[in-house]
Amino acid sequence: MMKKLVLFVFVALLGFATMSCGDGTKPIFNGENLDGWIIHGTEKWYVKDGLLICESGPDKKYGYLSTEKNYDDFELTLEFLQKADGNSGVFFRSTFEGTKVSGWQVEVAPPNHDTGGIYESYGRGWLVQIPDEKENILKMGEWNKMKIRVVGGHVTTWLNGQQMVDITDDKIAKGKGAIALQIHAGGGIKVLWRNLRIKEL
Repeated sequence: MMKKLVLFVFVALLGFATMSCGDGTKPIFNGENLDGWIIHGTEKWYVKDGLLICESGPDKKYGYLSTEKNYDDFELTLEFLQKADGNSGVFFRSTFEGTKVSGWQVEVAPPNHDTGGIYESYGRGWLVQIPDEKENILKMGEWNKMKIRVVGGHVTTWLNGQQMVDITDDKIAKGKGAIALQIHAGGGIKVLWRNLRIKEL
């Protein structure tokens, strides 16, 4: 009886550890399936070997994978690997009508295309692009780590440990919505994602 109790406590603690760390973060991707996420569009989203994968489909249109839950103030960390093209992005405080998105994107793109910058879709366009001297921080074809911190209208992004942009915007401060990943239109895109963790602030 005692052995069974010890085993039960160990399994319970192990499960809790996988859900929440001492730093207050928790996973928003479980490594097994797309539970907790919503697919927008006809492009491909699937899980393989514990990785979340987005890939252009035959329609070669925009595609999104958004969280079912909305997030206001948060710190999000994730890793991405661009296998082909790599034109993608991480949206925050975003809402959807089909594949039309209202919100803000932290750019994930091929070299020399402002990965870590912030773009407002169907709105003002680029709010801030990264300095040219930071274009070499992205490691195309390798795993990259991104951190995004959003508090009110203040947004800061980091790529591989280096700060990319830091802005404050009144319109962002009023935004509400989900976190989402993007596949850009045009076809030929494949990006792998892992270790998506969030800390609500």
